[in-house]
Amino acid sequence: MPSRIEDYALLGDTQTAALVGSDGSIDWLCLPRFDSAACFASLLGGADNGRWRIAPRESVRTTRRRYRDDTLVLETEFDTAEGGIRLVDFMPVRGEAPRVVRLVEGLHGRSHIQMDLRLRFDYGRIRPWLRHSDGATAAIAGPDCVWLHTPVDTLEDDHAIRAEFTVEEGEVVPFVLSWQLSHQPEPDPIDALTALADTEAFWTCWVAACSYDGEYRDPVVRSLLTLKALTYAPTGGIVAAPTTSLPEVVGGSRNWDYRYCWPRDAAITLLALTRGGFGEEARAWYRWLLRAVAGEPAAVQPLYGVAGERRLPESELTWLAGYAGARPVRIGNDAVGQFQLDVYGEIVNTMHQARRAGLDDDGEVWPLTRALVDFVASHWDRPDEGFWEVRGPRRHFVNSKVMAWVAVDRAIDDAETFDLPAPLERWRPLRDQIRKDVLTNGFDAVRRTFTQSYESRELDASALLIPLVGFLPATDERMLGTVAAIESELLHDGLVYRYSAAGGPDPIDGIAEPDGAFLACSFWLAGNYALSGRLDEARALFERLLSLRNDVGLLAEEYDPTLGRLLGNFPQAFSHVPLIMVAHVLGEVEARRGGDGAMPTDPLGPWRHVAVAQI
Repeated sequence: MPSRIEDYALLGDTQTAALVGSDGSIDWLCLPRFDSAACFASLLGGADNGRWRIAPRESVRTTRRRYRDDTLVLETEFDTAEGGIRLVDFMPVRGEAPRVVRLVEGLHGRSHIQMDLRLRFDYGRIRPWLRHSDGATAAIAGPDCVWLHTPVDTLEDDHAIRAEFTVEEGEVVPFVLSWQLSHQPEPDPIDALTALADTEAFWTCWVAACSYDGEYRDPVVRSLLTLKALTYAPTGGIVAAPTTSLPEVVGGSRNWDYRYCWPRDAAITLLALTRGGFGEEARAWYRWLLRAVAGEPAAVQPLYGVAGERRLPESELTWLAGYAGARPVRIGNDAVGQFQLDVYGEIVNTMHQARRAGLDDDGEVWPLTRALVDFVASHWDRPDEGFWEVRGPRRHFVNSKVMAWVAVDRAIDDAETFDLPAPLERWRPLRDQIRKDVLTNGFDAVRRTFTQSYESRELDASALLIPLVGFLPATDERMLGTVAAIESELLHDGLVYRYSAAGGPDPIDGIAEPDGAFLACSFWLAGNYALSGRLDEARALFERLLSLRNDVGLLAEEYDPTLGRLLGNFPQAFSHVPLIMVAHVLGEVEARRGGDGAMPTDPLGPWRHVAVAQI
């Protein structure tokens, strides 16, 4: 099994996803959707927890891999002393059943290939019953049934399906894995080469709608493809990542399940999609959000299931050893029950961005907006668990108060711009009150920086969002001081860590261990640099972040500069979305600079509701 997260590549069919290692092994796959129980879970355990490896029998001399152009069709080439093969992996965009297709193509010489398929349901816990039917093999346990179709002769050995075969130059050997409910008939076979052509055509056609044509097109397009792959097409929900329990520190316990949808990501994701030219996906994501938060404002949650499910109880899978020994392995997420005030600002901001983008409004959105703002009016002065979902005591987090201000500010703006009925005589003083409270209690005048919370002197990188949501310009002295403080205390090896208390004697999140540099925070710093006139530094930091992507352009949640490796769940939408937005910002700042190279007096002004409303 690959030893590093960056050794994996993503396959997806816009309903679930798989991770394929550079050794030709699929080590993670949940069927039929992102949050289903995994049938390949060796990523979090060992080979006997489920995997599907196809690779040369002989020692591999060199390995190369890439995605075919702007698609999610992965090619991995292996060279041995006897020959060379190309392994083509993809998931056909969902038809009758979820499938994984693998093609072994001979490139030169004669290669001896081994195939080892170990299906284990319920996250590697259940060994299924294997049976043969007309040349196919089925693995069955409870409600799950997975079928393998291939012309290669297979045999059963120790609850695994194995095969050995040879492939010569020009030969192509297909393998098709299909999931089906166990009480349903065998899915119809498909032609693997036709499915390949159809899948390539789907992704190529989808990318053709991309409107970004700046200098960073390749990383932006790969990030947009990743977002599309993390979308649950039936509902429009976008998961934060397709994995669970990939640790934020090697061998640690910061292991969370990210296979869910966070309203906190809604505004930034909607902007990335609309600015990229993908209005249909933005509209689907927006409608998912409206359905998910429907009901009483007090019942709004920090996260939901891909179809809007509210109950996501957290439990531990004790039979899994964990990625590189990082335990516990968790599924579900107890943060679902937290009170996170900032989420209300994110939801109202998303509604605001949707109105400005011209997305459908059926007349029910504005009453919901008003109800959310009324909730904020009566709850903004209460402590909460905050942006980072801390599992310690509630506090008056500065970011939470800023986002409460955003909720009121965006609602006022929409009421004025679109002539919507609103109690402006109450909202305007409320906006001023929240702003004054933040500037009085959340800013340390001696150290010239915003703090993490009203009760603390600790720093928090979420303060970098203050200009990006329009609370203050990036050129404001208070923001310049905050950036300087973050550079002094949270910037290590050129990357930004979330907060200074992580891993200390009194950790804010209740976990006494460090974490890695948070990539989204580093992108936010690049955005601040650009908006305050430090364009060269913004570009240098942005390109440093691009260099941290793996060989096929993917980012995890965090990075350890000391070990030189990605950390956390992978690939992470919350890293790829700010990549997209900063690429836009860099281009727009460059375009708006005066002929003498000077920044415009107010670089934020015209962008408040476009590129930098969120990064």
